[in-house]
Amino acid sequence: MNAPAKPKLIGQSVTRKEDGPLLRGQGLFAADVNFPNQLYMRVVRSTYAHGNILSVDLAPALAIPGVVAAWSFAEVADVPPIDFRLTKLEALAAYRQTILAKDRVRYVGDPVAVVFAENAYLAEDAAEHVVVEIEELPVILEADGPTGEFRDGLPTEPAVIRKGYGDVDAAFAKAHATVSLSLSIGRHSGVPLETRGAIGRYNAVKDVLEMYGAAKVPHWNRDQLATMFGRPQLSMNLFEGHVGGGFGIRGELYPEDVLVCLAALRLGRPVKWIEDRREHLIAANHSRQQTHHIRAAIDSEGHILAIDDEFYHDQGGYMRTHAATVPDLAAAMLPGPYRVPAYRAAGHIRLTNKTPGGTYRAPGRYESTFVRERLLDAIAAEIGIDTVEVRRRNLIDKSEMPVTRALETLGTHIVLDSGDYAGLLDKALNGVSWDALQADIKQRREAGELVGAGVAMFVEKSGLGPFDDVRITIDTTGHVEVVTGAASVGQGVETVIAQICADTLGVGYDQINVIHGQTNRIGRGLGAFASRVTVMTGEATRLAAIKLRDKVLTTAAELMQLPSGELDIVDGQIVQTGNAIGPSVGLGQIAAALAPGSKLLGDEAPGLSAEATFESAHMTYPYGVHVAVVSLARDTGGIDIERYLVAYDVGRAINPMLVEGQIVGGVAQGIGGALYEEFTYDDRGEPLAVTFADYLMPTAREVPDVDVIVSEDAPSPLNPMGVKGAGEGGTNAVGAALAAAIDDALQMPGAISQLPVSPQTIRALLRP
Repeated sequence: MNAPAKPKLIGQSVTRKEDGPLLRGQGLFAADVNFPNQLYMRVVRSTYAHGNILSVDLAPALAIPGVVAAWSFAEVADVPPIDFRLTKLEALAAYRQTILAKDRVRYVGDPVAVVFAENAYLAEDAAEHVVVEIEELPVILEADGPTGEFRDGLPTEPAVIRKGYGDVDAAFAKAHATVSLSLSIGRHSGVPLETRGAIGRYNAVKDVLEMYGAAKVPHWNRDQLATMFGRPQLSMNLFEGHVGGGFGIRGELYPEDVLVCLAALRLGRPVKWIEDRREHLIAANHSRQQTHHIRAAIDSEGHILAIDDEFYHDQGGYMRTHAATVPDLAAAMLPGPYRVPAYRAAGHIRLTNKTPGGTYRAPGRYESTFVRERLLDAIAAEIGIDTVEVRRRNLIDKSEMPVTRALETLGTHIVLDSGDYAGLLDKALNGVSWDALQADIKQRREAGELVGAGVAMFVEKSGLGPFDDVRITIDTTGHVEVVTGAASVGQGVETVIAQICADTLGVGYDQINVIHGQTNRIGRGLGAFASRVTVMTGEATRLAAIKLRDKVLTTAAELMQLPSGELDIVDGQIVQTGNAIGPSVGLGQIAAALAPGSKLLGDEAPGLSAEATFESAHMTYPYGVHVAVVSLARDTGGIDIERYLVAYDVGRAINPMLVEGQIVGGVAQGIGGALYEEFTYDDRGEPLAVTFADYLMPTAREVPDVDVIVSEDAPSPLNPMGVKGAGEGGTNAVGAALAAAIDDALQMPGAISQLPVSPQTIRALLRP
């Protein structure tokens, strides 16, 4: 009798391991964490966008019973500003944010003081008794306007990102035509269901400082906090709980994270801070806001000869942890899936008096894809060809792969590892029955409707290295534990890692527990960002599982007196290959046989465990196509998204259902930035979007059903599973596709030059 077939888990849409506790109401978010004798922190924030701090009087707050401490900059002057995590530039260092404003405030919401009290209500009341006197200064609100002074003679333009290759000027000199556009993307950001929060606790007996509520990059934040406090790294532990959405905005080291830890250390009591929604909207990282002036040199058939782009990135009040990440990615990724013989980009980083900027899902690509795809549509109009045809003529062919661009970003050279861009375009067009769609649109237009379709293409980046570590251990009950330095912001990390481990090792999916985001469990880790976890942690998991499997079979061979080559692991049992009724040994028995003192150990350490590291010098590059169909209301300017399709090639989908979920969620966020969400300010820099009544999030009413094509035509050659990341492709091209569809509905090529597109914009365009 043959042994039962081993269940294959990689590639299966198994249900999420994470969902059980969440559905049972057993989630442990930051606000759920409490300790005895806990204090509560409240931040006193600037009400001015720009001004000199004349005085901060803490005495009225301190006089209130129950208030334990209050600090302004004077009390934290020994703590250095928060450092950068990615794309460091020396010129940016002077623009970092201190944990409390020193002598000048630079945006409404800038932390000026903090109050610590016995309960959250008292802390909030006491914060209102802190008297802050500020001399208001003129504000800078336009990044592409005149520069000013940041402080001490430092200009508000600290650096310009320059990237390029080829002879751009020569290409423009010989061009058949030049197409020029000015385009802008509005300021919006991630608005997760769970606001930020942090709890600091100091164990004086062990001299260990802990922070709960960590997310995204716990190990980097641990190391940075240790450096800022002058403590050994191993005297700090960060713990990640459940996370109610990340999207790039959560998990970076903010002033509040540092303050709760510092307070726990100094006050000797646990200290808790939970952000309210208004704080989130004015104090957490904003993103996206850029203005581009772009031009393309083309030949008579619409082939791109060169692209020249100059853009202005609105960074807000300070340079936060991402430093130049967003403008760097915008400049590096702008050429997208197209053949661009010569390229030049100059990205001006500008400080303004708005909330500081950071990353938001598909940072730099949502912006640059909108700009590039608008340029492709303009080229089509210039030459008089179809917008699909202009893309076909310029796409990199699959025979050219891999393509090395003379560009780098995030410390790696851009090497487009694999792709069939034209093939995916065909899949997308077939997915919406493009020709039939065009005929239907024509018929509806003849009946007076404003309806149109748009296409946008993009290349993403994912799988940022340089390393990830994984340790897998099996205990004497046969239970499997995977420990990783990755983090989870709700995207299904536990599920995907368990699938890879179970499939490789030969154990049941439910036997596996995945531990992540706990700095006391593994020495180093790079967390979750840049769509890296499935690629990097997934491959490290596979490698560790292979090692552990070999160890299991070697030990089992001794116990079963059979050659290891004749053994297999099926559902956690070691069996003779092809003999389902023969002898078997459980994984727990193998672990017990390798207990300390076992003669089977030889030179090996006790226990059944294996570790592996996966290293990669280059990122993987998934790619996709968005197709949007919209109709417009003549009377209100309302925009209705009738159909939306995303085709996305991820190389290999570990869990197709999770990939689809990532794409659909990403589309919803992309719609927000394209049509609804925007942080606006009045002339004095006062934010006008401080509640959900002002900051419009798309709901189920505004988000259509999204058709998803998950393609696996171009596995990455950079990892054995061929995996590419899937976290950002759903968002990337939404603005570009909707802009093209609205243009088409209006029959006004190039009408949409900025995001978000409001009904007022449509009404203005329709006015005679």
